Order: sequence, then structure tokens, then C-alpha cells
Amino acid sequence: MAFGSFDKGSDAPMAEINTTPLVDVMLVLLVVFIITAPLLTNAVKLDLPQANASQHQDKKEAIRLAIDAQGKVFWNDQPVEASHLKNRFAQSAAANPEVELHLRADKSVRYEIVASTLADAQNAGVTRIGFVTEAN
Repeated sequence: MAFGSFDKGSDAPMAEINTTPLVDVMLVLLVVFIITAPLLTNAVKLDLPQANASQHQDKKEAIRLAIDAQGKVFWNDQPVEASHLKNRFAQSAAANPEVELHLRADKSVRYEIVASTLADAQNAGVTRIGFVTEAN
């Protein structure tokens, strides 16, 4: 079924595209989106029930290492010689590969001491290292 032109003598199909149905569909979609968009932005207010369950926390072994202003090293609040750190790190990493190192260092400690301590921990196989700081 070909659409004809307005010429009575021509049997050629009309070469123009009728855009009226396209515009009608687009306007209907626009109206639908205008109506539904505000409904998507408003959250539903719910009064959720309260539960007294405690949170599940996996207790991981952590090494609390502190370095004071004089450069003294404390392993879990016990003084230790810096030369023994490599062996202690290796023993802890062998006992638990997921061991964490929590490093607290005084702000006046030389960077060289902190860097060598971190290098010893990394070489011994301790991969989880965190720096503990004070909140302002």
C-alpha cells in the first residue's frame, strides 16, 4: 500500500517521512517521565525495628608497636631491642600470615627509625600495616 502524492497523474510513492506519529509518541513519553520523575526522588519513610544483636567482629591478632621520642621500641607495651624486631616479626608472620601491625610513633622520631622498622616488618612477611594517630 503506497501513499500517493497530490498529483492525480503520478503513481510514484510519496518520498517524505510522516513524523506526526513519532512526535506523538515522544510527547506521550515526555508526559510519562514528567509524572513519574518526582515519585522516584522521594524516599519512603520507614520506622525500622530495633534489634539488640551485637555486631560480629573477627578478632585478629595485632602487633601494637610503639616508638617513643628517644627511639625506644615497645612491642605490645613491652620494651624490646630494635635488633630483635626482625625475629619477632618473622615469628608473628609465621604463626599468623594475616597479622596486623599497628604502628604508633612519636612525631619527633627520626624517619630513618620508622622506615627501617617498616622495612623489617615487610621483609618478615607482615603485609597489613596501619599507622595509629591521635585525633585533633
